[in-house]
Amino acid sequence: MSWVVPILVALAAVFLIRTYLFEMVGVMGDSMQPNLENKERMMVIKPLQIKRNSVIVFDAYGEDPTAAKNTNYVKRVIGLPGDKVASHNGNLYVNGQKVSQSYISEAERTSGTGNWTLSRLAKQRNWKYRGATVPKGKYFVLGDHRSVSEDSRYWGYVSAKKVMGVVKIPFWQSTKTYRTNVNSMAN
Repeated sequence: MSWVVPILVALAAVFLIRTYLFEMVGVMGDSMQPNLENKERMMVIKPLQIKRNSVIVFDAYGEDPTAAKNTNYVKRVIGLPGDKVASHNGNLYVNGQKVSQSYISEAERTSGTGNWTLSRLAKQRNWKYRGATVPKGKYFVLGDHRSVSEDSRYWGYVSAKKVMGVVKIPFWQSTKTYRTNVNSMAN
């Protein structure tokens, strides 16, 4: 019986860490290339503040109508609550200001992103909320590989309640450029 208490304490510690601090998850699919590759492992830090350009993991069930239960997506936050987001000729604009997209190629920006405004997307896709800004408690997200990513351009906003946490690439993984593009781009 002397071994039961340490095992229970260890299990409780693992549960608390995974619930409130961080956990390791894997990328499934190509929507975040070139910065995150299919089957790449990453840390999701739970108490971090979500900023514009943060890469997040969220429960896609109920957000994307095609997502099954227990399906998580990895995407980049482009618009925060209250932001007005638009895309024109490969440039993203948030609140009228052109934003840097140095984390993806010019080809992805110009051919993959498209030309749109939030209100135009909402009308075309028949979203419930059709305003010109990101609603309170929601985020507008895009994949880095814009030409293949199913993201907010198609199914709308991500509820803050569905966000698991912010992605961080460990120092021993990938290259410095990709770690910077994922870990340090948030502003």
